[in-house]
Amino acid sequence: MVDVRLVSFGEPGAWRPGLDLGTWVADTRRVAELAGWDAHTVASLRSNRALLALGQGAREALRECALRHAAALLADGGGRPLDGLRLGPPVPDPEKIVCIGLNYHDHAAEVGAKPPAVPMFFAKYANSLAGPTDTIVPPRDTAKVDYEAELAVVIGKPGRYIDAADALQHVAGAMALNDVSARDLQLANPLWTGGKAIDTFAPCGPALVTLEEIPDLQALSVQTRIGDTLLQNGTTAAMIFPVRELVAFLSRIMTLVPGDIIATGTPAGVAMAHKPPRFLQTGDVVEVSVGGFGTLRNPVGPAG
Repeated sequence: MVDVRLVSFGEPGAWRPGLDLGTWVADTRRVAELAGWDAHTVASLRSNRALLALGQGAREALRECALRHAAALLADGGGRPLDGLRLGPPVPDPEKIVCIGLNYHDHAAEVGAKPPAVPMFFAKYANSLAGPTDTIVPPRDTAKVDYEAELAVVIGKPGRYIDAADALQHVAGAMALNDVSARDLQLANPLWTGGKAIDTFAPCGPALVTLEEIPDLQALSVQTRIGDTLLQNGTTAAMIFPVRELVAFLSRIMTLVPGDIIATGTPAGVAMAHKPPRFLQTGDVVEVSVGGFGTLRNPVGPAG
């Protein structure tokens, strides 16, 4: 099998699914036409969620077709240079965004929390998703906006009651995600959602990288920088509950379907734990990177 990177490109509300081919992006629907796919299937490819549901073989076939027809695609607009292309969230329309809280021992310790006995989770929604260079827009009612660098995995194969030993067979790939949090709004409610499910508070990407390119999900660096300052520097090896266990646990509660996003928690170094706290300010550019497969660079705008 070959690695495939999936992106969304265009403009918010009109994102198009694309194949990241290094220096250029192929329009997935145009490639599907060239590959001879039927009109109904081509029309269904409104986002990468639909392509994920078709399986790894379909993604590989489209990648090979795009490479064969590279010259034609770049000539007719079905391929576009990556440089300067606006990218959105790789899966802009997931059924579920499940975020795991307190999944690193060092992060639990820094906020004075006891490590959980079972995974803690909460929800974000599609309104929170943003692209890898989009602006983070805090709400007017917070002065404590925090960053959380996280590995996010995306489901590719549906499942319920998944065994941990088989869990990665249900994962299509991974990406970086910044679980931006308004701490004052979050902690005003024990359910946390008020400080989490905010517009633009889940930048992710730049691409969904399939597992063929990632030898070990539990051996990835997780970092946050603002300017030259390294604020978080962890590793997924330090997770309390590794990805396999998270997928298995969540599948006992809900059916996981293609496109579902699971954000797997953040290591130590969040803004609220710095002394003094280092909350995000207008004009900051937050860089979140996971492994070697992509960096988010999101400016922080004024309250919206």
